[in-house]
Amino acid sequence: MDEPTTTPASSVGRAAFTFILIVVAFDMVAFGIIAPVLPDLIRQFEGGDFARASSVTGYFGFAWATMQFIFSPILGAWSDRFGRRPVILISCFGLSIDYVFMAVAPSLRWLLVGRIISGITTSNISTAFAYVTDVTKPEERAKPFGLISAVFGLGFVIGPAVGGWLGNMNLRFPFWAAAALSLGNALYGYFVLPESLPPEKRAKSAWHMANPLGSLRLLSANRELGGLAVVTTLYYLAHNSLPSMWALYTEYRYAWSRRDVGLSLAVVGVCAAVVSGTMVGPYVKRFGERRSLLSGLVFGTIGFAGFALAAHGWVILAVIPFIALWGIAAPAMQSLMARHVDPSSQGKLQGAINSLRAITGMAGPVLFTQIFTIAISPRYGIHLPGSPYYLAALLLGASLLLAVYVTRPSAVTKPASSVATSKTL
Repeated sequence: MDEPTTTPASSVGRAAFTFILIVVAFDMVAFGIIAPVLPDLIRQFEGGDFARASSVTGYFGFAWATMQFIFSPILGAWSDRFGRRPVILISCFGLSIDYVFMAVAPSLRWLLVGRIISGITTSNISTAFAYVTDVTKPEERAKPFGLISAVFGLGFVIGPAVGGWLGNMNLRFPFWAAAALSLGNALYGYFVLPESLPPEKRAKSAWHMANPLGSLRLLSANRELGGLAVVTTLYYLAHNSLPSMWALYTEYRYAWSRRDVGLSLAVVGVCAAVVSGTMVGPYVKRFGERRSLLSGLVFGTIGFAGFALAAHGWVILAVIPFIALWGIAAPAMQSLMARHVDPSSQGKLQGAINSLRAITGMAGPVLFTQIFTIAISPRYGIHLPGSPYYLAALLLGASLLLAVYVTRPSAVTKPASSVATSKTL
């Protein structure tokens, strides 16, 4: 794969940044396209058994998240060492091959191999953010980062709707569509995307940054930060009940079609985008970080309890706004955590938070799908299909109680500079 002459950051054209936006949008559309149908394809291999399909889906989620956890920092280190362009292009080509692999997979084992490959190659979003960092001045990064976040959300709104529509025609069509998007991404980038990281600025050796657990040590800097880290872990763990359970849960309990599942996921994306784009800033400004965190966790607890209790499909749709308002909690939570870290360690903090997200992404799918398997399997005689969302509500309720304690006024007034002298957990 030939690499064009490195282009200085100041002269990177509009086409390059447009490509970065397209990378993120196509990635999220492709990811969203298969979201409504992957559980159904697994269920097809399992003879239509919802309980067995739920169990297998959890292990698929665990495998994908584990690959992300291991390989994301490695590929990030490669981009620092060899440049952004090769990592982005290899990732796009790899994803296109992977989606073709899943589209033609003749068995569950081959489908799992495809999912593992997907977890390894899905790294270009983080590299895209690094690309923007390379080509913009610090004071000018807010706008391009905002645009990337916007297309990120837009892609996930469009993807599930398209995937549900294609999946209703043929269960394999969404995988072919995702493959075409990723291949188009790679070909476009091959001809358009210049390198953003000049050789003189590349790391001579970046392997010391490839440790996925190294950043977690920062979270033990003091008791309050450690407590907020636990709140964050419970938050992300509960969040995993949405992508891992939504299709299986709604199809089993409400007999929704793949089209219904896709459209409902699009509704979730739209509501979340409205809250993130229009409400979070004014809300936090009006009520403060602590009240925003606590109220967001209350909204989330109500939302998941509503999902668990909903006897009809229209009820679960009516509860979606509460889940969207739950999104107020995350920015407030990160802002409170940042108060306990000095300016030179803010990047490490974000890395630690991402590590927590990855770890819960490994544990969550297995946890919630196994709970669902037990709750609907005739052999156990329980039949409580709302169990995964009862558990999610319980986790958020626990995080709310802990957040009330660790964010009390005496705990959040400590200046960041005191971190170095604070007692460790």
